[in-house]
Amino acid sequence: MSGVETVAAAFAGARADRRRAALMPYMMGGYPSLAASERIGIAYARAGADLIELGVPFSDPLADGPVIHGAATEALARGTNLDRVLEICATVSQRVPVVVMCYANVILARGLPRFVDALVDAGASGLIVPDMPLEEASETLQTCDERGLALVGMVAPTTPTQRLQRIGAQARGFLYAVSVTGTTGQRARVDGLGAIVARAATCTDVPVAVGFGIGTAAQAAAAADAGADGVIIGTRLVRAAGEGQDPAASVLAVVREFAAALASNPSDADNG
Repeated sequence: MSGVETVAAAFAGARADRRRAALMPYMMGGYPSLAASERIGIAYARAGADLIELGVPFSDPLADGPVIHGAATEALARGTNLDRVLEICATVSQRVPVVVMCYANVILARGLPRFVDALVDAGASGLIVPDMPLEEASETLQTCDERGLALVGMVAPTTPTQRLQRIGAQARGFLYAVSVTGTTGQRARVDGLGAIVARAATCTDVPVAVGFGIGTAAQAAAAADAGADGVIIGTRLVRAAGEGQDPAASVLAVVREFAAALASNPSDADNG
């Protein structure tokens, strides 16, 4: 299957498994180390992830808050680069679909065709570029389409309706609905999810996944109840990876909490 088909199958599989929404944990490639991040990806798969968002560390991650920014800085200091992250992708993507999150400068440094080819060769199913505006995305979209890689669109609560319609029309795989104004990071409250999801859903034919600010199982369940097709958890898991002596075991426990929250019948969640 192409990456676009693989992402579609992951969302369909979550629905068939009686999940209220697809579980989509984020991880920073190379954090807290290359070996540990690979184990984290495998732990995500074991805990019930439907897709994984794999971050490529970058020195100036404009969309990320202090926890993920700090993880990127540490990963870069340890020598992590795009090639090392794609080695992780090649391993993890054998277990669960992987969508790579990468800033535009990394893509431009490699060259767009070579970059996309490298992602496909590593088994990636999709790509998120948070700092690539709609007006500059046409070449990237064409290159991804030619190779079957899903170029995921991103919209915010402040995105004007006409612009949201244009982004939603060209989104592949899923549409990433940012739940808050600002950068990534846990929030005590995430309000207005129903309106955010409904507005995004009316502007696209692909599933809508909600991210930014969701750090508890209750918030994930609320996003699913609001109609989200997928729920993305980032900062909570990156923090767990950095705090535990065994990063994979730490994130495994947390992801299982989210999996239980998203199960239509919590008793069906994997507790093994």
